[in-house]
Amino acid sequence: MKAFLALDTKPLGQLLRERGMLSEEELNNALALQQERRDKLGRILIDLGYVAERDILSVLSEQLKVPIFDGEYPAVPVDQTRLPFRFLRTFSAVPVHLDGNVLSMVMADPLDLETLSAVRLRTGYETRVFLGNETSIHEQLERLYGGEESTTEKLIETLGEGFGGDDENIEHLRDLASEVPVIRMVNLIISRAVESEASDIHVEPFEKDLRLRYRVDGVLHNVEPPPNQLRAAIISRIKLMAKLNIAERRLPQDGRIKLKVLGKEIDLRVSTLPTMYGESVVMRILDRSNTSLIDLRRLGFPEDLYDKVCAMTSKPHGIFLVTGPTGSGKSTTLYSALKRINIPDRKIITIEDPVEYQMDGINQIQANPQIGLTFSSGLRHIVRQDPDVIMIGEIRDLETAEIAIRSALTGHLVFSTLHTNDAPSAVTRLVDMGVEDYLLASSLIGILAQRLVRVNCKECKAPVKIPAAALREAGFPADGDFFEIQRGDGCSHCGNTGYESRLGIFELLDIDDGMRRLMVTKSDSNVLKAQAVQSGMRTLKEDGWIKVLAGITTPDEILRVTQEV
Repeated sequence: MKAFLALDTKPLGQLLRERGMLSEEELNNALALQQERRDKLGRILIDLGYVAERDILSVLSEQLKVPIFDGEYPAVPVDQTRLPFRFLRTFSAVPVHLDGNVLSMVMADPLDLETLSAVRLRTGYETRVFLGNETSIHEQLERLYGGEESTTEKLIETLGEGFGGDDENIEHLRDLASEVPVIRMVNLIISRAVESEASDIHVEPFEKDLRLRYRVDGVLHNVEPPPNQLRAAIISRIKLMAKLNIAERRLPQDGRIKLKVLGKEIDLRVSTLPTMYGESVVMRILDRSNTSLIDLRRLGFPEDLYDKVCAMTSKPHGIFLVTGPTGSGKSTTLYSALKRINIPDRKIITIEDPVEYQMDGINQIQANPQIGLTFSSGLRHIVRQDPDVIMIGEIRDLETAEIAIRSALTGHLVFSTLHTNDAPSAVTRLVDMGVEDYLLASSLIGILAQRLVRVNCKECKAPVKIPAAALREAGFPADGDFFEIQRGDGCSHCGNTGYESRLGIFELLDIDDGMRRLMVTKSDSNVLKAQAVQSGMRTLKEDGWIKVLAGITTPDEILRVTQEV
């Protein structure tokens, strides 16, 4: 491999221009297309018909100082190389000759040192490299191996289906999970998810295949999965990265991965769950570098609600709650409120599970129930730190709720979340936990319920007329026979979904004196909601309808996220 140390560093396009094989205009066209396709320049030039493949190979051979393979492709037995057919096809490489301890490989990309390292690791041989035509390499692989699985793939499949904790098998699996091709495949899964702006990655094993899905804008989408035979190695690789026990496959595990992807600082919350056909893995993506959305102005609040939320979250004491299901943006709203009041004369302490965004000037605590650091135990110590503002990731039990209320009544501003369908239900939930209604009425200052809806794609949205009767039946106040809304048709910009990004719809329960008196006598959520609506509260569906009228989203989106309300 010493020949790689003396490369011609000129770009391929420049070398072709110097040899008169390519015009300046053709090169610029190819480079522009490369930005869209993210493919190799040589492949794009061939597809456009600007340069013959043999000319590309000739220039690459000279540039890389690697000879072109111009002989026949003799078969090297699979059992001698122990290289999986899928691996060779994925990385466009084929073994052509074995001479003692030297394995000759023909590769479309001879500078793929990671693949060569994996070949040496798996085979135990030294390598000699030739440059080859990618199409010919793939044709030869199909002819020589016929797609049959190598012993390595069979071992992976065996481990994936019958792994039971044997020490020798564990070490085999650990070795496989640490091989470069598996590492690259897992990194590719993660980087493509980040590039797609996904919030979650789902790796799900089934009887006959491995499913890979990304959650983008709150909706799951199937993507091309890795080979089913690599399921055990891929899941083990993820567990190794998250510092989980790869030998434990019978119990759920939780971990965390920190890495840099596409120039972004990314945290992955990893959860594994044993299923009938292996471990299901879900990775929640937290982009630590993306703090642009931590701004109340950008979350979708109407102006009147924005002013009210700002007033509530600026009070000196009391409890402000945000409610909604998992993935409805509760944490982002609370972080945005904290960011707004994060000034030098205030001490802010949070206890979270996990800490999703790291914020300067705020003392953030990661809850760890395994060592006894729960929300309730952490809160008891937080109040001794002389804070002005406290944020609790979630009120899950009576003890946490009682400490939060005592903190609010003794001069602290407390933020937290609850899992309820609407704002009035939060009162009922806390009373059902065992919280005294008079203490709750004295400490609460506001409850915000929210959901996230997808926004119409600005590139392809267009007016559409739909029957007004269907809208009225769904609970929307549409007049006439037909009603015009905006809807995305689907285009390349939005991945043919018709939507891009998300905004919130909100329901704000203002705890005024009338509501406090009612809370002491009635904790029924329906009674509280009726009183709140009579006092001017907009429901989630009503706020959603305002955004439909503004052309921001569609009735289908509003119904999708408010069905349970």
